[in-house]
Amino acid sequence: MADLVIRGGTVVDGTGAAPVEADVAIEGGRITEIGRVAARGREEIDARGRIVSPGFVDIHTHYDGQAVWDSHLAPSAWHGVTTAVMGNCGVGFAPCRAADREKLIELMEGVEDIPGPILHEGLDWRWETFPEYLDALDAKPRDIDICTLLPHGALRVHVMGSRGLALENANQADIARMREITAEAVRAGAFGVSTSRTISHRTLKGDPTPTLRAQEEELRGLAEGLRDAGGGLLELVSDWNTPDPATEFGMVRRVVEATGQRVLFSLTARHDRTEAWKELLAMSDAAAAEGLPIRPVFPPRPIGILLGLNGSQNPFSGCPSYKAIAHLPAAQRAAAMREPALRARILSEDRVSGSTFPLITRLSFERMFPFGDPPDYAPPREASIAAIAAREGRRAEEVAYDILTAHDGQDFIFAPLTNFHDYTLSASAECLRHPNAIAGLSDGGAHVGFISDGSFPTFLLAYWARDAKEQVFALPEIVRRLTSDTARAAGLADRGVLRPGMKADVNVFDMAALGLDAPRMVNDLPAGGRRLLQRARGYVATVVAGQVTYRDGEATGALPGRLVRKAA
Repeated sequence: MADLVIRGGTVVDGTGAAPVEADVAIEGGRITEIGRVAARGREEIDARGRIVSPGFVDIHTHYDGQAVWDSHLAPSAWHGVTTAVMGNCGVGFAPCRAADREKLIELMEGVEDIPGPILHEGLDWRWETFPEYLDALDAKPRDIDICTLLPHGALRVHVMGSRGLALENANQADIARMREITAEAVRAGAFGVSTSRTISHRTLKGDPTPTLRAQEEELRGLAEGLRDAGGGLLELVSDWNTPDPATEFGMVRRVVEATGQRVLFSLTARHDRTEAWKELLAMSDAAAAEGLPIRPVFPPRPIGILLGLNGSQNPFSGCPSYKAIAHLPAAQRAAAMREPALRARILSEDRVSGSTFPLITRLSFERMFPFGDPPDYAPPREASIAAIAAREGRRAEEVAYDILTAHDGQDFIFAPLTNFHDYTLSASAECLRHPNAIAGLSDGGAHVGFISDGSFPTFLLAYWARDAKEQVFALPEIVRRLTSDTARAAGLADRGVLRPGMKADVNVFDMAALGLDAPRMVNDLPAGGRRLLQRARGYVATVVAGQVTYRDGEATGALPGRLVRKAA
């Protein structure tokens, strides 16, 4: 008998090959047979009329804290992810001396919107070095596998102390020490190192990320540390404007040429620089054609914030009269705000100068939309709050106010920040047409109060292989983007393809039923912390290492997921 047999499904194997109807047999956590399987399974899944694919590999997440305290890595585990790479954007919690813990928490809180009280309560700090952090992660079973990157921000503070926080240039001794620790981390199991060069990454106090101005020599030192330990991945996020995309990309090229290490960089279509992403896409394609492993990672839909009474921010958060009731539960707040006198007072007040969230002041009602259920991530321009207001002869502020206060304050306003400059998803479609570009940037585990993009994998399947207005892509290609493409980009050779001998990470889903529920705010984090979570529909089963972890979207209790060490 086999441990598990998945019967009669349409197998999309992750390579991009055409689907075939077949059974999949699993024993000892590995795939043993694909085809007509005669053996019975101790457990069987009826997959007739369903798609059977490899488990999804998400290469851009931030479960660095949650993986310490939680065995269930929602929301990613709900969306078919069986392996997550965390430690991106240069932020994380190791290496870290006891005196620097508060600094790293403040950085994570500001960059990834994970509140400090949650981190203080949830992190047990059983580590100082990065290998010790890996050992702490290794001790906890989970519902998915995790892989780690060494965060440059933590590394720089560990080596340089206050000089690193003050953005001073690293000297030769600093660079040599960072190189040593990078190599040590990779030998212990890290898949690479991550860094950030964007001004949007700041602590909650407004201080820039320590890695913002790291010089080329310092980045090369990190890459040399990767090479010393046998190779790895350098993950990078940047504004690409110092002074222009070509200049900074040239620096990245030189680092790759000098060390031979792989680079993945975040690529978004900004609304204020609508052509820069095209330049970067072209430069990365040209580099790849020359054999240089430099690949962009792009979002499959707009990265947008959710504004609501149940979230951390809304368009009226800065108004004095709103602040006076901000402590009330959402339903009570909504009821109070519907009272005519308070409504008139809030709508008359300056909502900008009192805001503690500068991004709110830059958002336009032309790019805000009612966020329905099911949610619409590609709303037409005429659905914007500004367009609704124009049709109804009202102020846009009034329309937004009424959306927020309806339904006991449970509704959200969707405000796309990137990849929606022309009110279509054409930028993401163009990236999907480029084989060198990688679909990702879900930020699973982060932005708990106003972004909910851990559902990217489900959206990628449901929209781009079925519903897209721009272009529908073949299902085998979209599955390949979620599985073997991301696995190879991360450096994982044992998963991402359904083939005998490969790790038995598998999804079974109903393509016609696949979809997303609206995000909801739940209180399930340490210290009573809240987060936005978004469920999926259409997943029949998810299998990790041969064990069924989810059936029909519900956890089975199986926890076969482990820390994956690159050295192994």
